[in-house]
Amino acid sequence: MTNTSATLEHLIEQFAKLPGIGKKTAYRLAYHVLQAPVDSARSLADAIIAVKEKIRFCSVCFNVTDDDPCPICRSTDRDTSLVCVVEEPHDVLAFERAGTYRGVYHVLGGVFSPLDGIGPDELKIGELVKRVKDDGINEVIIATNPTAEGETTAVYLAKILRPLGVSVSRIARGLPMGGDVEYADANTVLRALEGRTEI
Repeated sequence: MTNTSATLEHLIEQFAKLPGIGKKTAYRLAYHVLQAPVDSARSLADAIIAVKEKIRFCSVCFNVTDDDPCPICRSTDRDTSLVCVVEEPHDVLAFERAGTYRGVYHVLGGVFSPLDGIGPDELKIGELVKRVKDDGINEVIIATNPTAEGETTAVYLAKILRPLGVSVSRIARGLPMGGDVEYADANTVLRALEGRTEI
């Protein structure tokens, strides 16, 4: 039982369920909401409800969107022959923030994870194959994360896409800008060496 408000404790518990939010941060967020004007709290609540009620997945690329197809798939300024395959919608945001990629995307909805029962049928791989066959795609860039699951998924995608006559590439990996070699793990150094280019 709580020694403070049960309503406030409930809000703290809800914030603590969010990824990356510990108990202390949940307390700070809850007290911020408590001290905020009613209009600000209502605006936050409305934004959360709107995300659940209005956002859907694009029927072409499976990114999140308010309108179907999404603005990227509808854009006439994009190179629709170039598709970047990512794991989740938030990966699209990372590429878009960089501001240099002008192709389109395909969101898999995850990666292979046999322990969790996730294989090819649980991902949007069939839809990707159909796009490659039907939509005049020339190159597929695989941008899954450099994890064991991401690598397995990338190898599988390359294996099924190459026979379709499309160029398949993998994003480069290695040392980040501003990073120090001495702090890099062995895998990162290996990838940096493998991905070296002539200058």
